[in-house]
Amino acid sequence: MISDFFKRLAAPGPSETPDADARLSLTALLVRIAKADMDYADSEIQQIDAIIMRRYGLDTAGAATLRQEAEEIEAYAADTVQFTRTIKDAVVHEDRETVVEALWELVLADGAREAEEDGILRLVAPLLGVNDLESALIRQRVQSRHKNAAE
Repeated sequence: MISDFFKRLAAPGPSETPDADARLSLTALLVRIAKADMDYADSEIQQIDAIIMRRYGLDTAGAATLRQEAEEIEAYAADTVQFTRTIKDAVVHEDRETVVEALWELVLADGAREAEEDGILRLVAPLLGVNDLESALIRQRVQSRHKNAAE
C-alpha cells in the first residue's frame, strides 16, 4: 500500500485516484503537523479523527483506518511537498483554503501555537497556493471560533 501510494505520487501524469490520494495526503499532513513538536498526543489523534470525519463524512472506524494509513505514509515520506502537491493537483483553490483551515484547527485545538507546528503550517500553506495573508485570516477565523466556543 505504501509503495503504491508513493509510485502514484511520483508518476508524471495525474493519479487515477486523485480524491483518495488527496484524502490520504491531507490526513498525512495532519499527522505530520501533530508530530512536529515531538509529542503525538491522544488529544491530537482524536482531533485528527474528528477533522477527517467532518471533512469526509466518515464514521469513527473509517476515520481511524484512514489516519492509521496516513501515519504509515507520513513515517516513510521524505518531505512534505509530496503531500501538498497531491492536494494541490486534486483540489481547487477555494477548497485548499478549507484544507489550511483544517490544519489550523489541529494546530489551535489545544489553545496554543507551538513554534514547530506553526512553522510547518507556514511552509505548507504557500505550497498549497494559499498566501500568508489568506492563511493568517483563516487562522484568525479558527481562533475566533475557538474563543466563542469557550465562552
